[in-house]
Amino acid sequence: MFGAAMYASKELMAVLPNIHLLGMFTMLLTLVYRSRALYPIYIYVFLNGLVYGFPTWWVAYLYVWAVLWGATMLLPRGMKKAAAAAVCPVICALHGLAFGVLYAPWQAVAFGLSWDGMLAWIVAGLPFDALHAAGNLAAGLFIVPLTRLVARLSRRAGVECAPPGWAA
Repeated sequence: MFGAAMYASKELMAVLPNIHLLGMFTMLLTLVYRSRALYPIYIYVFLNGLVYGFPTWWVAYLYVWAVLWGATMLLPRGMKKAAAAAVCPVICALHGLAFGVLYAPWQAVAFGLSWDGMLAWIVAGLPFDALHAAGNLAAGLFIVPLTRLVARLSRRAGVECAPPGWAA
C-alpha cells in the first residue's frame, strides 16, 4: 500500500516540477520499518516502470532511492526528537539537491556522455535540483510527526516495526 501511495502522490503532484513526497515517504518508511522499507520503495520504482514502459531514466531509480534509504539507515537510533526534526528535513533536502549528481553517472553511460558532458548535464539541471531540494525540505518537516503516527498505527495493527526511540 505504501508503494502505491508513493506512486499516487508522485502522479498527483506531477504538475509541480520536481516537487513530490517521495523523499519524505522513503525516510518515514525507513525510520519505521528499517530494511523492510525497501519493499514499498521498489514497488514504487516498479510501478513507474509498468506505467512508463521502463524507459532509460527508470534505470537510475534502481539506485537513487536506495541512497536516501541508506543515509536514513545510518541515522543514530538514539537521536533526540528535536535533533531528528532538524536532521530529517535537511537530509531529505540534500537528497533532492544531489538528485542530478546521483542520476548523472547513469545518464553518462546511457547516452555516451563524456566527463565534460556529464558535468554540463549536472549544471543544466541545478535549477531543477534546487526546486527538488526546496520541496523535499518542506515535505521533510512532516517526517518526525508521521513517523510517530505510522509507528503507533502499525503497532495497533500488529505490524512489526522498529521506530527510533523518539517515535515510540
